[in-house]
Amino acid sequence: MNVTEIIDSSKNHMEKSHEHYKSQIEKIRTGRASASILDGVMVDYYGSPTPLNQTANVSVPDARTIVINPYDKGILQGIEKAIQQADLGFNPQNDGAIIRINVPPLTEERRKEFVKLTKKIAEEGKVAIRNIRRDMMEAIKKSEKNKEITEDDKKKGEELLQKVTDEYITKIDKIVAEKEKELLDN
Repeated sequence: MNVTEIIDSSKNHMEKSHEHYKSQIEKIRTGRASASILDGVMVDYYGSPTPLNQTANVSVPDARTIVINPYDKGILQGIEKAIQQADLGFNPQNDGAIIRINVPPLTEERRKEFVKLTKKIAEEGKVAIRNIRRDMMEAIKKSEKNKEITEDDKKKGEELLQKVTDEYITKIDKIVAEKEKELLDN
């Protein structure tokens, strides 16, 4: 494996890791209504677990309300039950046609807990990226040992890999800073 292939592979893996942890951080509630809060809620749709957003239209008419309008009115109870089981801290209100969720404002204590959670998830993301770097460094060293690349290529590859790693760590730090600001400014 040459250095370019190793760097491309590491970028690909780091991007996937970054996207995963970014989505985890985006799910953290900020006290404002957002359809992404309900991502991951699975509804029992005629015996098969289905993501909520595939069974209903989820809209946010204002900063404190989420409205769920199911495509099939027969699954209203199922959606309501799924939201309650997801343990998001919401009490869905079913009026027979749609489900409304009032998003209560967050207490200061709860905001600080969410900031801690955000930082914990971000640290997991950074560890995952560093693990990818470690694995790719080993691949570079193995390629040099097998005489597939020169010592100069190895050095260049290690520097490039470190640069890519730093870039993804910075991306995660930026997401955390934005989420923390969002949590504490509301």
